[in-house]
Amino acid sequence: MSSISTYIFAFLVGGAFCIIAQILIDKTALTPARILVLYVSAGVLLGALGWYDPIKRLAGCGATVPLCGFGAGIASGIKKAVGEDGFLGIFRGGFTAAAAGCAAALVFGYIAALIFKGKPKR
Repeated sequence: MSSISTYIFAFLVGGAFCIIAQILIDKTALTPARILVLYVSAGVLLGALGWYDPIKRLAGCGATVPLCGFGAGIASGIKKAVGEDGFLGIFRGGFTAAAAGCAAALVFGYIAALIFKGKPKR
């Protein structure tokens, strides 16, 4: 697949995730936090069933960067850990797969807090 088509599919798939979230915000009583949990849970489910891998191959970062991709990464980490450790891998795999993303979010959030001054909502 050419790099232009990769960019197009990444834009379309990532945009579709955004459109679905915006429709859920506008047309339902779901809060953004619940939609985030829904997206991560959907990613875990699709990843566990093996349905998220074709989306990742097609869209690249358009599928791995959104929260669904985070959930699918957790599911693949659990699958791998269960293969290595058996039943105990269920508990270890998700933490191992999510550790780098969580650490990066904490570090970059801390750096942003040092640079910018937050204001309380009024």
